[in-house]
Amino acid sequence: MPSTEIARRVAQARDQAGVAQTIDVDRYRNLLAMFGEAVARFAERPAFTSLGRTLTFAELDRYSAGFAAWLQSQPDLKPGDRIALQLPNIVQYPVALFGALRAGLVVVNTNPLYSAAEAEHQFNDAGVKALVVLANVAHVAASILPRTGVKVVIVTEVADLHPPLRRAVINFAARRIKKMVPPFDIPGAVRYTDVIRQGDPGQLRQADPEPNELAVLQYTGGTTGVAKGAMLSHRNLMANTLQGEEMFATYGIRPGQETFIAPLPLYHIYSFILSMIMLTSGNHSVLIPNPRDLNAMVKDMKKWPFTGLSGLNTLFVALCNHEGFRALDFSHLKVTISGGMALTSGAARRWQECTGQPVFEGYGLTEASPVVSVNPGNNNQLGTIGIALSSTEVRLIDDDGNDVPINEPGELCVRGPQVMLGYWNRDDETRKVLDAEGWLKTGDIAVVREDGYLKIVDRKKDLITVSGFKVFPGEVEDVISRHPGIVECAVIGVPDEHSGEVVKVFVVARDPSLTEAAVREFARQELTGYKVPKMVEFRSELPKSNVGKVLRRELREEEARKSAAGQGSA
Repeated sequence: MPSTEIARRVAQARDQAGVAQTIDVDRYRNLLAMFGEAVARFAERPAFTSLGRTLTFAELDRYSAGFAAWLQSQPDLKPGDRIALQLPNIVQYPVALFGALRAGLVVVNTNPLYSAAEAEHQFNDAGVKALVVLANVAHVAASILPRTGVKVVIVTEVADLHPPLRRAVINFAARRIKKMVPPFDIPGAVRYTDVIRQGDPGQLRQADPEPNELAVLQYTGGTTGVAKGAMLSHRNLMANTLQGEEMFATYGIRPGQETFIAPLPLYHIYSFILSMIMLTSGNHSVLIPNPRDLNAMVKDMKKWPFTGLSGLNTLFVALCNHEGFRALDFSHLKVTISGGMALTSGAARRWQECTGQPVFEGYGLTEASPVVSVNPGNNNQLGTIGIALSSTEVRLIDDDGNDVPINEPGELCVRGPQVMLGYWNRDDETRKVLDAEGWLKTGDIAVVREDGYLKIVDRKKDLITVSGFKVFPGEVEDVISRHPGIVECAVIGVPDEHSGEVVKVFVVARDPSLTEAAVREFARQELTGYKVPKMVEFRSELPKSNVGKVLRRELREEEARKSAAGQGSA
């Protein structure tokens, strides 16, 4: 049984923060009912802005209804089929998202930067039948689609929802001047603009899924193994949205009156759920398509009296080092949310010095839709991950599954309405992390303090987090080990001031002339940039157990000793 003392302290922390102990998770039947209430209540308010184009709630309703009607007209699609959205932060994303859900389809969020191998794996694993893809990366999709079950492809250019003249100018510049759209050939592909033109909102037969029906397949390495799809139901996502609204009230966030800057990609579950919280509370999200372009981002931010922003260490540090950002007006800023990776004290201090406002750190994982805990607005405790959300239970267990007390470290386990249904087509993997009573093992070691706040003290698993993105060592090792000049390799995460961690690979080479650059270039052919090792170390052998298993733990311990020695000598 979970510790009653921990439960009492967690409940006490919620009371002191003015956060409800529970939410009415059955307030809405599904996400579409939640969406419908928001668009009716805030019809003329701005919902999403990107690249200078703002969609009101009424426009989002109309466009997504037409999009849904078009999808329903396709003979190759039926309710329950999976549709991949491979889009950056542009206004086409929310239209396609709600259009897909209103048509009764299941959304598979897909990183536009995926390599061909990564996209092919995800499409086939999920059984994707339809794809909405940005033209800039359509050439990658074109190379793998014949080996998938995708039947319907919609291609969009960056400005497809802008007014005609501006659309033509921006899209032409992207294609012809900036050369951002490599040639591609996808037989039968349909233009996004044609879908919008042909889709008749009046013909929509809106889906009405049960609360526990699947809404989103969100791919993750989870707490074990290779990438797999976390099954998130309508109820899971509604619960986390309502839990978020409850916590956001502690920051002074008011329905229909706020503007949030959203630089993190909506295909990432952290940013996805924050956008849902903003949408259902009638607030405005300014989507940043490319946060690496700090000049463009700061230019967008200058246009709005923004009251909130989401981000992580890498972004906070980069912005604070940008002269244009430091000159912005922060007088309206109420909340900066950090998630996706641990917040460093240095980044938090720098942000406060620069903006005059604190950073509120939270914690979550894809399997929990994703938010588990966050620091409330009225009692921010730096160095912690805050308090458990409403209707969320936590427990800490030792290696034998026994509960541990207050202030003692143990594996963090979570139970609540936001916890996933399980992993797609992987019952064995589901059983490893989700027990019959609904407790999810997170794989992270935490403590519950006497004040009810949670603190992560270590990572139990081998997952690496680079700027908020999960990197699975086995996946990187699998790619690199294919090099003909390599005998074997092992991958670990190494602490990094800017991105939290970077990938390091230890290589036993067959070819003595093999170079670090050659290893990295080989990896780059099949892996997204953040997964490519930043560090390569050649060795004659790797540490192994008596049964021949490579011991990543020993490699991490070696790196920690070297780091400590380096700091000592400095």
